[in-house]
Amino acid sequence: MKTHFSDLKPSPRILLGPGPSNVHPRVLRAMATPLVGHLDPEFLVIMDETKDLLRYVFQTENELTIPVSGTGSAGMEASLCNIIEPGDKVAVVVKGVFGERMCDVAGRCGAQVKRIEVEWGRVVEPDQVKAALKDGDVRVVALVHAETSTGVLQPLEEVSQVVHEHGAFLLVDTVTSLGGHPVKVDEWGIDICYSGSQKCLSCPPGLAPITFNDKAAEAMRNRKSKVQSWYLDMTMVEKYWGQERAYHHTAPITMNYALREALLLIYEEGLETRFERHRLNHQALLAGLQAMGLEPFAQAGHRLWTLNAVRVPEGVEDAKVRRRLLDEFSIEIGGGLGPLKGRIWRIGLMGYSSSKRNVLLFLGALETVLRQEGYQLEAGAGVAAATDVYS
Repeated sequence: MKTHFSDLKPSPRILLGPGPSNVHPRVLRAMATPLVGHLDPEFLVIMDETKDLLRYVFQTENELTIPVSGTGSAGMEASLCNIIEPGDKVAVVVKGVFGERMCDVAGRCGAQVKRIEVEWGRVVEPDQVKAALKDGDVRVVALVHAETSTGVLQPLEEVSQVVHEHGAFLLVDTVTSLGGHPVKVDEWGIDICYSGSQKCLSCPPGLAPITFNDKAAEAMRNRKSKVQSWYLDMTMVEKYWGQERAYHHTAPITMNYALREALLLIYEEGLETRFERHRLNHQALLAGLQAMGLEPFAQAGHRLWTLNAVRVPEGVEDAKVRRRLLDEFSIEIGGGLGPLKGRIWRIGLMGYSSSKRNVLLFLGALETVLRQEGYQLEAGAGVAAATDVYS
């Protein structure tokens, strides 16, 4: 066993990868708040306020709107395992890594999974969903709103209409969009929606906001079989978050303090102001990258403001550039996943990390590294183009 351990002093980082994002100082201070019990009357007040703030961000009136104790992947599993029963037919849109993960989880729930395959980097069209549902009997259609692995933002309104015309539930992953893009759960007819705390909400990882509308919640409560996961069984968890306050598991008190403070920051900023900040910083970053000769990966007109995917230039070593950005500038960005490994960079502008300062700092740092690696580009072009967007 080791006898000497390192000091807990991680280097300050500018987190511009696919998550987590940097956390607001107010959220960090909230995490230093003394613990109370998870059934303490004062903590119950915090729980109720957190539910109200989550409804604000999800733009919903759904009663069953809570943070699941676990990361965004726990939100995915909770969403799927509570609505799927063994033998159910589930259609999953696969246009990136997280559509693949949905297929895996749904299969583990005993579903008959029907894949709707879409080229990575593009959105699914309503007609593709309609064609997949023509045979009927599909219980759930699941898809990713903001595909973190490709930088694609999926329009939902027409897809939602198709899904409901065929009598299915619409289940949506908003892990990389909630708090950075509009997520209109009620207006768009989303039946089940989940997210994660560590991206556009700018809270540490560890909680997964989730919301079920009345129809989906009623279907969950009237299941013929028990939910396969005891821990993620919302028929029990909702009794802790609801009027009964029935003990289920010990809630992560500190994480709930953090989430409430992060949501309060969003409420104080205002959703529309927050969305505009993300949109503007995305436009400035994109203008700067294109001025440097870098090509966006995601389909034009459907690019995320929160996660910008750009092709790695020919002749440039992906991992070396990312490591130099980290070592020399303390800037973290992400590389590609699966078939996109080594082919794209993923640059996050989420929540507290989405700022003019970070955009200009990153563009200057990337230019420095690329020029030293032999990539030919006009000095200062990226920063100048981004500055023009801001002016």
